[in-house]
Amino acid sequence: MTHNLSLTALHDFYSQGGAVRERILELREQALAQADYNAWIYLLSPDELEAYFQNLEAKSPETHPLYGVPFAIKDNIDLAGVPTTAACESFAYTPDEHAYVVQRLLDAGAIPLGKTNLDQFATGLVGTRSPYGQGKNAFNPDYISGGSSAGSAISTALGQVSFALGTDTAGSGRVPAALNNLIGLKPTRGVLSTRGVVPACRSLDCVSIFALTTADAATVFNVAAAEDTKDAFARATHSENSARYYSGSPKTSFTFGVPDRLEFQGNPRCETLFHNAVGALKALGGKAVTLPFAPFYEAAKLLYEGPWVAERWLATEAVPAEAMLDTIRTIIKSGDQARATDAFRAQYRLAELKRECDALMAGFDFVLTPTMPTVYTRAELDEAPIERNSILGTYTNFMNLLDYSACAVPAGRVEGGVYWGVTLFGQAHHDIALLNVAAALQNHWQFPLGATGHALDSKANTRAGLPAIGDTVDVVVCGAHLSGQPLNWQLIDRGATLVSCTHSAKQYRLLALADGKRPAMMPDSENGKAIEVEVWRMPTRHFGSFVAAIPSPLGIGKVVLEDGKTLPGFICDGSGLEGATDITEYGSWRAWRKTQ
Repeated sequence: MTHNLSLTALHDFYSQGGAVRERILELREQALAQADYNAWIYLLSPDELEAYFQNLEAKSPETHPLYGVPFAIKDNIDLAGVPTTAACESFAYTPDEHAYVVQRLLDAGAIPLGKTNLDQFATGLVGTRSPYGQGKNAFNPDYISGGSSAGSAISTALGQVSFALGTDTAGSGRVPAALNNLIGLKPTRGVLSTRGVVPACRSLDCVSIFALTTADAATVFNVAAAEDTKDAFARATHSENSARYYSGSPKTSFTFGVPDRLEFQGNPRCETLFHNAVGALKALGGKAVTLPFAPFYEAAKLLYEGPWVAERWLATEAVPAEAMLDTIRTIIKSGDQARATDAFRAQYRLAELKRECDALMAGFDFVLTPTMPTVYTRAELDEAPIERNSILGTYTNFMNLLDYSACAVPAGRVEGGVYWGVTLFGQAHHDIALLNVAAALQNHWQFPLGATGHALDSKANTRAGLPAIGDTVDVVVCGAHLSGQPLNWQLIDRGATLVSCTHSAKQYRLLALADGKRPAMMPDSENGKAIEVEVWRMPTRHFGSFVAAIPSPLGIGKVVLEDGKTLPGFICDGSGLEGATDITEYGSWRAWRKTQ
């Protein structure tokens, strides 16, 4: 039986005296013994690994979250001193520096085992387009592994590494995760640096994470997600999109979208598993709402039927055509035919679709889709390599074009014993929020870790994370910010909308400040009464500027409503009340104003 390489299990092993060098070298031997799966292009030798072992001597598990953790690197991502091939030998070069994301992981104590196999130039979702051998599914070698990050998924599923880096432009980090019973996180575009990554479509590429558990994916993401100021396409993530907010469970209640039209290519088992996932989310407190999906499907077609193929041609223009596999050459060669007018026309249409899709997603915490419609054997794939590859991208190709974050999670086994999965996707910078929901599904189903046979530790997959920060915040107002009052514009200009007209609990006094223009609401459990208030829902990103504009003695604290709910709202700190008039008897700022 393989070793349990979840981060928790590995940490326990080391804390009990286990040796890093011994464990990593054992895993290298395991990878050699399982070479028939074609997961690797390059395994580091014991001598090459020694430098990483020695570097770890100055680190400790207490200060380095990935201490002694073995990981794999897709061979279109640079590891210093090791050839980067992108699965094309004539293209290969040996970098002097690690890719930025690799350096982040090494600094946290991780140990690279080597470079993994991929569909050549990361062009494919199948794992079979490589001169280094076809990737084989970890559960049934007759089936495809999925790609293009084939080896990264295989090596993680077989228990050769704890996690792996892949790339994901059109689904390469999600399809192989689903087929091999792994968590596949496609982070928000640009949050993981792509400096030191061979581009496929540079403006869309993401570095992805394959992990055995959602908790592991959250930890790796937290280490890797640091803005790279030398990467033109990098962006900083939001503060709440960090592992501090990972809890392994979703909000008590949530709403998710389900496409109105689903395609499973006649595979009833995949269809059943999808509906099982919908049922599981409902059981966890979710509300499913049908979502018109036509604009998402249209956006997906732009990736290969539009001018973005030109980016793949641009990335490989120096590679001789004869050096490419026939299928790769067929796909990429059309890229040099695109005109500038085609590119602009497609960008205009994409902007329209982005606006339409974002509007459709408003009100949803996330959307649930199949990760891919069905599964294929390698023989079936060979019969129609381009057509069936395209089918696998039905639910993945639009994600990066529309700038969404996504997480693939296993949903069960299908024919041939291989796994199939679903994908949760949401707006950018919702990576941790998606992992929280994915964790609830993973804990619900209790599938083993990859193909290792080791049981999932649900306790380790769940943590006491900080409460999630939503896209909006509800604010209680009681005076000049009420509807029709002089300062209501401060809410309207910040995109706030009225949620309800209600009352506070019977524990507040209301005072008119000396200027007569603003009230002060103060807690008083003995003499207080219910005060008329309104609840406004404001985008979280504007809340800070709203609070900053509030003059003393007013401020924002917690207000208890008549239904017992506690929300942020206007309160008074007690200073600056000289000359104030107690107007509690009126129960309302508006009622008092009518008397003036």
